[in-house]
Amino acid sequence: MLTNIQQLPFDEVLIREYLLDNPDFFNRYPELLIAMRVPHAERGAVSLVERRQELLRQRVSELEEEITSLMKIATHNEKIFNFNNELSFKLLASKDLGDLRQALSEGLKGEFGFSHVRLITVHDIDSELANIWRHRLQSGYYFGRLTQSESSRLFGREVGSVALTKLSDNNGQVIFAIASKDPTHFHPDMDSLLFSQLRHLLDHILPQL
Repeated sequence: MLTNIQQLPFDEVLIREYLLDNPDFFNRYPELLIAMRVPHAERGAVSLVERRQELLRQRVSELEEEITSLMKIATHNEKIFNFNNELSFKLLASKDLGDLRQALSEGLKGEFGFSHVRLITVHDIDSELANIWRHRLQSGYYFGRLTQSESSRLFGREVGSVALTKLSDNNGQVIFAIASKDPTHFHPDMDSLLFSQLRHLLDHILPQL
């Protein structure tokens, strides 16, 4: 009988579930906390108490890093919100298209250091722009890099990376284009919230100018 018991499989899952269901187990048998040893990569073996304390310290450190990261994101988002709010008032105060272009360009270049900010009207006779309109902006937005030919047509020179979007049909075929010298600044996975807000604002203002 003893031999048969010794040959039974060691079910770690059942032990784990039992300990989870009975968190006071080690309170009833405190001697086990000291007697049991856990392998440690640097210190050889440590007691369960030491191992638990180490895990708790690691978890606290991870939580502190998460909180710091969230605070940085919140600060960044607040900065963008304040900038977007200020720029919106300047755009709404524009008396004509020239004022709007200037406010838009100065605001975005000053805040983010972009190299180019443009509103470009697309004519079907211009095959290069028409191709960008049909293919790069098929989904309405494009973030990333362009060919040298496309960069030259949109900005007059080669740029690092771009953010492009179509304005609404009420404005005809107009591309709102921003360029950065940094090839990695704009990329396909980036958040388009600020860009979308500016696009909607331009869609509202331009027909009135």
